[in-house]
Amino acid sequence: MYLRLVFLFFVQVPAVLDDLEGKKETHVEDPEHNVYTRFMKAHRCYDLVPTSSKLVVFDTSLQVKKAFFALVSNGVRAAPLWDSKKQCFVGMLTITDFINILHRYYKSPLVQIYELEEHKIETWREVYLQDSFKPLVSISPNASLYDAVSSLLKNKIHRLPVIDPLTGNTLYILTHKRILKFLKLFISEMPKPAFLSQTLEELKIGTFENIAMVHSDTPLYTALGIFVDHRVSALPVVDDKGRVVDIYSKFDVINLAAEKTYNNLDITVTKALQHRSQYFEGVLTCQAHETLEAIINRLVEAEVHRLVIVDDHEVVKGIVSLSDILQALVLTNGDNGTA
Repeated sequence: MYLRLVFLFFVQVPAVLDDLEGKKETHVEDPEHNVYTRFMKAHRCYDLVPTSSKLVVFDTSLQVKKAFFALVSNGVRAAPLWDSKKQCFVGMLTITDFINILHRYYKSPLVQIYELEEHKIETWREVYLQDSFKPLVSISPNASLYDAVSSLLKNKIHRLPVIDPLTGNTLYILTHKRILKFLKLFISEMPKPAFLSQTLEELKIGTFENIAMVHSDTPLYTALGIFVDHRVSALPVVDDKGRVVDIYSKFDVINLAAEKTYNNLDITVTKALQHRSQYFEGVLTCQAHETLEAIINRLVEAEVHRLVIVDDHEVVKGIVSLSDILQALVLTNGDNGTA
């Protein structure tokens, strides 16, 4: 088995609000008392599994290069890794792996990246992980969404496989985006916490210092190095006055595989962005004085992973990501650890 395409079909269990209606009475006087934390604890990961979905699974004996081409052709950003010898899932292959391979082994446009062309996934994992090997982080479909959010944030990961404990099969990949979108469906049915009307600045949500950025003429290899060293998922592209003109994300890097142009990383970020595989509407921004509610609406409606925080002159002042939002909604405001 090298590459499996698994089409999953489930009878969706209706999302039940689990006596949230009764809890409204409790929260009238103090509406911000962990209403979203309680919501997350009242729902299971299974509630987010779609009725049908496509899941790409890679065997660890598959060549790295073929795996990344398969990610591109199937329009997915990550895939669970199956070890035939151990007969279990052992990890995830993501765009971050692609970036790490390119950055570690690239020498010049004249030298082929042997490790990308020839290595199998298992070889790359042995070389890259070495002593830092960590077991696959996954979650049961019966676990609460609160546990899922906690796991995503605690482990600083962006994808959490939902694995059936009985069959060992991966059912779905949970993401920050999917969880926030699910919460947004029910937000109008819950009491509105006061902090939703506060601003990012007041709540201190987002990153406002040491923002990793690049310029239009920054070499692509340098940008990949920033991804590796700073562990960020996107880099605002700014002009000489610090104004945002574009954004280069980890997802954009996979276009190098789609275009088979990964052998020349000396080109500029601007040149690389000309190969975007989908229509780009521009950088989505916000300002620090906007309310948390406005930020959530913009993120969910635009289906993006982050907003660039700018001032009135479009100068970059910070970044607010989906993980920042979930941290604030679920783990920071009013969580007293009660179920």
